[in-house]
Amino acid sequence: MNTIYYHRKKFLFIPLILDAIALFAYITMALWNALLPDIFRLTMINFWQAAGLIALARLFFGFGHSGKWGGHSPYMSCDVRNKIKNMSADEKKESFMKMQYDHGMWYHGCYGKKEPATDGKSGE
Repeated sequence: MNTIYYHRKKFLFIPLILDAIALFAYITMALWNALLPDIFRLTMINFWQAAGLIALARLFFGFGHSGKWGGHSPYMSCDVRNKIKNMSADEKKESFMKMQYDHGMWYHGCYGKKEPATDGKSGE
């Protein structure tokens, strides 16, 4: 009896998903028509053009942070967790300092500078 209820429950979500997509397309259309014709002198769009615009944007920019291209794999996090668990305290400290340095270089665009000394001495 649980399987029948589960299958019925699954079909109840289909209209909700379709309604959410339609609402998102309507909001996109309303925002486009309210802002872009006045700001950039673009033409107004209809509902289906807004839905197509959303689909096109999803194709260009991806479908979120799931999958192998943008998301975090649970296997990767498990591997990293096991790797960190097996490190000594000094290795953990050095690894986290390197990660922090790498993130700072990527975020602030400071490539080409030397890495900071990890032995506690500064400027040598």
